[in-house]
Amino acid sequence: MTVGTTSQHVVTTPDVCGGKPRIAGRRITVANVVIWHERLGRSADEIATEYDLTLGDVYAALAYYFDHRAEIDESIAESKALIATLRKENASRLAEKLREQTTHGERPVLHG
Repeated sequence: MTVGTTSQHVVTTPDVCGGKPRIAGRRITVANVVIWHERLGRSADEIATEYDLTLGDVYAALAYYFDHRAEIDESIAESKALIATLRKENASRLAEKLREQTTHGERPVLHG
């Protein structure tokens, strides 16, 4: 009999984390683990220790990623695009004030 180890660690629930695959019992998505490991270069041990996960959780998330790479990569790309749009549409007040000061020929005043 074959036991589905990944399914013991990775779940999808429609109303949790937008239905994205995540570590069972946690709000840590597979995409989070992938970004920390593949893009930020963190080891499985570092991820497990910092987020109080088992190594099985981390490796199951990575195994899930490699089995569903296109889907997870697309989800990460969509999240990045959303963040970029939100940043563009909601520029910080500080940046806006500095821009106003410099366009009016004023020297920016920084307090601190």
